[in-house]
Amino acid sequence: MSLLGKVAIVTGGARGVGRATCLQLASQGAKVVVSDDSRHRLDAESVVSEIVARGGEAASMQANVRSAEEMARIAADTVSAFGRIDVLVCNARVGANAAAFAELSWERFERQLTEELKAAFEPTKAVIPAMMAQHSGRIVYLSGTEGKDPTPEYIAFGTAMGGLDAFARYIAQEFGPSGISANVVAPGFVRSDERSAIAEEEARVIGSFTPLGRIAEPEDVAEVIAFLAGDGARFLTGTYTPVTGGLVME
Repeated sequence: MSLLGKVAIVTGGARGVGRATCLQLASQGAKVVVSDDSRHRLDAESVVSEIVARGGEAASMQANVRSAEEMARIAADTVSAFGRIDVLVCNARVGANAAAFAELSWERFERQLTEELKAAFEPTKAVIPAMMAQHSGRIVYLSGTEGKDPTPEYIAFGTAMGGLDAFARYIAQEFGPSGISANVVAPGFVRSDERSAIAEEEARVIGSFTPLGRIAEPEDVAEVIAFLAGDGARFLTGTYTPVTGGLVME
């Protein structure tokens, strides 16, 4: 198990890709903090129960990912419970809100940028001291392909994702000498927890245009994240990996 004895915090860990990531990291031996906001407490506790039932260690911790104080508490509580922080997965995102530029106000544009970037900034700020003290750490940011592959009416989200991609490279550059890596995973269309008939049809259509013939399952993304969190990625930092089945190629 490549993550045996490591301690990981996953923001937005209660559902979807976050949930799959928590389970994947735990399956490789990591002790996992499932971090999400209070709305998803029961989902987070369910993930913890599943990890524990499989023989792993995990804890559920609630916080607003954009709050410096609450993320500092999560970091402190993680060190208190498990002794260290080896991995941070920044998975919590606002998500795309479609609007053409002509219909977009500065306030709405600014809000998307601020919310998305704070969701990476505050968790990173919270864990960096612990990682620097132990001279090691892995940070994985969940971005979106819209930052490099413009999608109609997603200018706000795409600009935010482009900013997140740049943020990750700066973290990689600044903290590489301290043994800390930072990499980006950019999923495309991922099957959601809510599988409505409309969503299934959209998945079928998008899958038909994808070289590998389907959309991603949350587990497809989680396995890439786990690789970047593990020892096999020890000489990777500042990378950008689209997980799209070939729909977007880098």
